[in-house]
Amino acid sequence: MPVALTIAGSDSGGGAGIQADLKVFASLAVHGTSALTCVTAQNPKRVLAIQPCSPNLVRRQIEAVFGELPPRAVKTGMLYSPEIIRIVANFFHRRRNLPLVVDTVMISTSGSRLLKPSAIQLLKRDLLPRATLVTPNLDEAQILTGRKLKSIEDLRWAAKTIHREFGCAALVKGGHLRNSAEAVDIFFDGENELLLSAPFVKGVRTHGTGCTYSAAITGYLALGHELPSAVARAKGYISQAIAQSRSVGKHSVLNPFWR
Repeated sequence: MPVALTIAGSDSGGGAGIQADLKVFASLAVHGTSALTCVTAQNPKRVLAIQPCSPNLVRRQIEAVFGELPPRAVKTGMLYSPEIIRIVANFFHRRRNLPLVVDTVMISTSGSRLLKPSAIQLLKRDLLPRATLVTPNLDEAQILTGRKLKSIEDLRWAAKTIHREFGCAALVKGGHLRNSAEAVDIFFDGENELLLSAPFVKGVRTHGTGCTYSAAITGYLALGHELPSAVARAKGYISQAIAQSRSVGKHSVLNPFWR
């Protein structure tokens, strides 16, 4: 059974973060392992508190997993601080052949900041050049490129710019594009460009979508798929997880077990 590792924060509401990632891995028959970066007090409406783990504890968690359960693919989510980013970047500096998916978690769906402003430059300088794939949403891609993105052509430009500047493949997610009838994403790895689209599903709050999407890519990579195939399959996976979402309490939650 292949192993995947998620390095991310905990979501006490169960919709995003480590909890979402592990559910995705399980749904794909991949053994999920984790290294916790932060404990958050949150629910689908808002983040109430954040407590980061010590950088040393983050490093020891990663070492513990690699010591006995070496993963075939790794993803990062909420890293929060420069110190944690430095630990992760240094660890994977020596493991460049291992697929590493970086989900640039900066701001929650509810608007809470999940990455310190002081950490953004370190993320760009030290971690993205070590990534196999980076998966920014529209707002995060604007921060990475320094330009407003308003159209599909802007997404194409952003994906190519991120690849050129950081040397990694990019999946720029356009789910927040205004006046678009579909959720359109652009993938570019220097050779392959994919335009991935799916109809918007009305009435479903998309808390945890980015985590679930990047975890699905990581899971498919762990199963042996090449990167373009893993991304395309993950687009179908997240589209169905949204379309077949379930009601829990007063909220819609994604359904990673739709298959």
